[in-house]
Amino acid sequence: MNLRALVSVTGKPGLFKLIGQNKGGFVLETLDSAKVKSVVNLNTTKMATLEDITIYGEEEEIRLIDIFENIKAKGGETPDTKADNNTLRAFFNEVAPGHDEDRVYTSDIKKIISWYNIIKELPLFEEEAPEPLA
Repeated sequence: MNLRALVSVTGKPGLFKLIGQNKGGFVLETLDSAKVKSVVNLNTTKMATLEDITIYGEEEEIRLIDIFENIKAKGGETPDTKADNNTLRAFFNEVAPGHDEDRVYTSDIKKIISWYNIIKELPLFEEEAPEPLA
């Protein structure tokens, strides 16, 4: 799974593909069929690549990409994000064992499920992740 160019932007719903940089900031493109491009300035906006996102674990942090891989290994079926908290928590206990239940909220679980459902349709979902830069 190659998530290197995918980013989450604080205050904006959904995910974006990082397609470039200019003097105003980073150029992003929506992942939907509209392919709307926008520029975000890092002085006013926080942005994180999915590759770098982790969630709280009881012993150590759990990488988002590992959770996505676990969902994929279980057949890729996810509960509806509108499901009750117990259903969402039970699912998350399966795909992210050892997460800190006190610090990982239901809203976080919903976001991770919705992100997974967005990226599973993309070609890069099946690509091998590139080697980390030295």
